[in-house]
Amino acid sequence: MTAPHRLESGTPAPDFTLTDHEGTSVTLSALRGQKTILYFYGEAMTPGCTTQACDFRDSLGELAAAGYRVLGISRDAVAKLERFAREERLTFPLLSDPDHAVHDLYGTFGEKQLYGKTVIGAIRSTFVLDEAGIIELALYNVKATGHVTMLRKKLGLAA
Repeated sequence: MTAPHRLESGTPAPDFTLTDHEGTSVTLSALRGQKTILYFYGEAMTPGCTTQACDFRDSLGELAAAGYRVLGISRDAVAKLERFAREERLTFPLLSDPDHAVHDLYGTFGEKQLYGKTVIGAIRSTFVLDEAGIIELALYNVKATGHVTMLRKKLGLAA
């Protein structure tokens, strides 16, 4: 498998419709008018993904005050996402992409390094979209720990 294509700043974010952890359909283009942070993560309830999700949860007030909404996307089933959201008190939508179709659109599924081995899976990535759905930032292969702090700095928000 070759490396997935990469999206770049200044390009329109690919549209999609996915089901969130509450069973509601979410269509990206319907969210235009507000800045959006889309983050792709490997698997709910794993240590790194939990750290990252809780960091977003703890920063939601500041992000919302700056005009951003947060959406998390993984290949987990809706039932697992519901449990993850409940157990970790996550108050932003977690979207289920079980066949990784949206991951493929965003170039976030493919070969990656994991503990020194090449594996196929979700590539932890974050995209910041403007109000018109244009990608302002495309960040691939981000680290779970410290990612939200780094993102807030890139967005000009207090660390």
